[in-house]
Amino acid sequence: MVWQFASRYFWAKKSTNAINIIAWVSVAAIAVGSGALIVILSVFNGFEGLVKSLYSSFYPSVKVSPASGKTIVLSAAQLQQIAATPGVAHYSEVVEEKAVLRFGEEKTIAVLKGVDTHYNEVAGVKNKVVRGRFDIGDENAYRGVMGIELEAALGIDVERSLVPLDVYVPRRAAGSLLPNEALNSGYLFPAGAFAIQQEFNSKYVITHIDFMRRLLELPEGEMSALEIAAAPGANEIALKGRLEALLGKGFKVQTRYEQNQALYAIMQTEKWAVYVIMSFILVIAAFNMIGSLSMLVIEKRKDISILKAMGARNGLILRIFLAEGLIIAGIGAGLGFGIGILVCVLQQQFGLIRLEGSSFLVDAYPVIMNPMDFVLVSVTIIVIGVAASWYPAKQATKEALAVGS
Repeated sequence: MVWQFASRYFWAKKSTNAINIIAWVSVAAIAVGSGALIVILSVFNGFEGLVKSLYSSFYPSVKVSPASGKTIVLSAAQLQQIAATPGVAHYSEVVEEKAVLRFGEEKTIAVLKGVDTHYNEVAGVKNKVVRGRFDIGDENAYRGVMGIELEAALGIDVERSLVPLDVYVPRRAAGSLLPNEALNSGYLFPAGAFAIQQEFNSKYVITHIDFMRRLLELPEGEMSALEIAAAPGANEIALKGRLEALLGKGFKVQTRYEQNQALYAIMQTEKWAVYVIMSFILVIAAFNMIGSLSMLVIEKRKDISILKAMGARNGLILRIFLAEGLIIAGIGAGLGFGIGILVCVLQQQFGLIRLEGSSFLVDAYPVIMNPMDFVLVSVTIIVIGVAASWYPAKQATKEALAVGS
């Protein structure tokens, strides 16, 4: 009965046309606010998905690194146990160190990352190579695959250059300050360039792990980290727990989220901040609802007195006008969701809003619709709708008492 009264009050023609106008202005304001929220949250989802996909190309599902110091040592038996751990699909031994690179007259500092032949099963850097090819070489000729910004900084043409890149790294136990005694040197032949993200493109060179072990004088089994690819469908957190139980103290085991915790936290903070700011549009729409419902209460004084005379309690009057507010909010939310979905689908299919400048990654704003965003916006609209309707509804109960007395 409550919803029948509320629906009749909303759709029926009012004696004062301004009440209808204000009611539909409220609907339009809520539609604009809810639609804008859906679109903006979907854009944030798109950028978040894009960033995660880029970082997942470089960072493994799970990483085992030293709890202290720079290297860990894993025996062949331990590696076999790790490979047999449920949830582990592949693993790759990694040795990383900062180095000075020189090509002709150009010099720069970069991070050399030595990997084994299983690396392409753990990370997706190979799929991000935009020039040359992914080739880390072998003992006959070690090669390097570098970030595209590093290639430009050194003036290298990875597709044509036959000149090697000079590499200098600090010795592990250098007892002299003389450069020729404190540094180990080697050379790499440029093979390819990858484009992932500026953080990687400007400072990483991927090469063979044997080259790095020779430069750093590391024995077999010693490494900077062990990078692990989780099996499809495997839970990374559960896998982390199993590896921690297997390896014990002295090792730090991190999931992909933990390796980039600061980045993911920033993205979530930005998304929530935008959600709060955009919610103020809905709060502004709520003032229109208050005005519309207050005028409706004044117009329906006679109906309220009749209901009161028939035995209606204040609670029923209150629920009728709360339902009236929820109808306004619900119609606005439905229209807003329709607009938001339409805009998102058009952006996904046709890329209507383009990104300025050139990019190796995307030309238009990425959009991903998440069902939880619709739930969040729906709850927000319900809360705002109830809050905006409460005052006029309470006034309606007082009107009933006043008329009935």
